[in-house]
Amino acid sequence: MTDLTFTHEREQSRYALRRGDDLLGVLDYADDGQTVAMTRAFTTPSFRGNGYAAVLVERAVAELEAAGDRRIRPVCWYVAEWFDAHPERAGILQERTAS
Repeated sequence: MTDLTFTHEREQSRYALRRGDDLLGVLDYADDGQTVAMTRAFTTPSFRGNGYAAVLVERAVAELEAAGDRRIRPVCWYVAEWFDAHPERAGILQERTAS
């Protein structure tokens, strides 16, 4: 997967993954300045089943970890399941509060 291009498209509040001119998928988010709520991971239907959503989430999490100034709230079911599968990355998650 070295021919993939990962970009942070701040104007659209999303991360994108491309191969050449093909948009493979996007990870939408809402950022309140303290927390990034990852709201939707979407893979273009013709590219599904190749692990691109996982690549998107991993790279977005890595970027946010490197910046160190935001927490993540996994709103999207896929992002929540990704964190379940990667408990070593849970340090960046927003702490849950009792309701």
